[in-house]
Amino acid sequence: MNLSPAAPALTPSMLLARYGQPVPRYTSYPTAPHFTPQVDAATYANWLAALPADAAVSVYIHVPFCAELCLYCGCQTAVVRRREPVEAYARRLVQEIALVAAHLPHRLTLTHLHFGGGTPTMLAGEDFAAIMGRLRSVFRFSPDAEIAIEIDPRVTGPEKVAILAREGFNRASLGVQDFNPDVQKAIGREQTEEETAAVAQALRAAGVPSINLDLMYGLPHQDAASVRHTVETALKLKPDRIAVFGYAHVPWMKKHQNLIAESALPGPQERLEQADLVSSLLTEHGYAAIGLDHFARADDEMAHKAHDGTLKRNFQGYTTDSAPVLLGFGASAIGAAPQGYVQNIPSTPLWHQALEEGRLPIARGLAITDEDRLRRAVIERLMCDLKVDLAALAAQHGAMPDIFAPELERLAPLEADGLARRTGPDGLIVEVPEEMRAFTRVVCAVFDTYLARARAQEPERKRHAAAI
Repeated sequence: MNLSPAAPALTPSMLLARYGQPVPRYTSYPTAPHFTPQVDAATYANWLAALPADAAVSVYIHVPFCAELCLYCGCQTAVVRRREPVEAYARRLVQEIALVAAHLPHRLTLTHLHFGGGTPTMLAGEDFAAIMGRLRSVFRFSPDAEIAIEIDPRVTGPEKVAILAREGFNRASLGVQDFNPDVQKAIGREQTEEETAAVAQALRAAGVPSINLDLMYGLPHQDAASVRHTVETALKLKPDRIAVFGYAHVPWMKKHQNLIAESALPGPQERLEQADLVSSLLTEHGYAAIGLDHFARADDEMAHKAHDGTLKRNFQGYTTDSAPVLLGFGASAIGAAPQGYVQNIPSTPLWHQALEEGRLPIARGLAITDEDRLRRAVIERLMCDLKVDLAALAAQHGAMPDIFAPELERLAPLEADGLARRTGPDGLIVEVPEEMRAFTRVVCAVFDTYLARARAQEPERKRHAAAI
């Protein structure tokens, strides 16, 4: 049974004008702007103490340092050119790991570990050894644990690659963004094809088996030709996965983005065309489209999980990580427990100070409700599968399907415009048509009660980047 009306033939520009408003990226639900200081270090300590012995743990390590500032960057990072701040930060990370472990009632099993930033390869060999040593002393590493790191090829030479291999890293994500020199100059990240290829080759030679590439569209001076060249160059490196993010221009949040001339940015329709071009090129070369912005080789675990409906989404984006606990370490790092979310103090000096005083460096968080868990599941399935069975999920969470009655009413205009369709005996299966994949977050936003309240209270406040 298909309850959705036939969609009129709206042009892309009409759809963008109607639905291009800012919406969250949905790496969590509720999203980070709704975190509050009411969840503090004491709350987190109680959550840690309540974790069961069999809980699998994922760990995220945030390194907020870079050798240079990329103008497109939306991460929590700072430029440093001396070793001392990085060394001091690494020592403090070791201390934070020990402090969190002291609140755990059991030695838990670590199944995923991700170093992000910033530029994690700013860490020296002794820094990696100390951090990995402390992690291995307080957690049991699963034999098949994924140990991943984000890499800037410009500051990662053969010696650093050897260090990563020695410490057991088995996945590396290489930041590329775009290979066009004019685009690179405009974003402050000049990086040759040869530099990138050399690091990929060194990683494979050292025994790091899985390589990801991070690309972007919507950057200044990008056009179809530069996007095509970047994708074709990236394919030569034979990556296992490719993430293709739309540039989020949020200069009200990241002041350095004001250095990017808005007149040089592609418009909404150009961005959509660039995203479509990337998708068609990658799928033509055998990559499976994963959710909104990832692509994976057909034999990759991510493609398998996407196919069988078990793909997950967390603060690092699409993931094969199904651990119910995410422990975040480092300034601004976000963690998740069954009870809710926590975020560390974003200011690196204040994060240092809290740990010096022996305090868990928590700035804010959010305790989630049963309804939050249900809506999180709905949004995650839409983001991962482009499809959700509302009745089945409601039953799993002990709720009645009529909880979504208001959302189904709000969904009607999107159905009429072809962004969503309802099927199933009661019209409770919601799907995003393949040709509307780029608008998935718009459909997810219908089920986001926090966003609806925030827009009603502060309609002019800018919280998120544009949908497309």
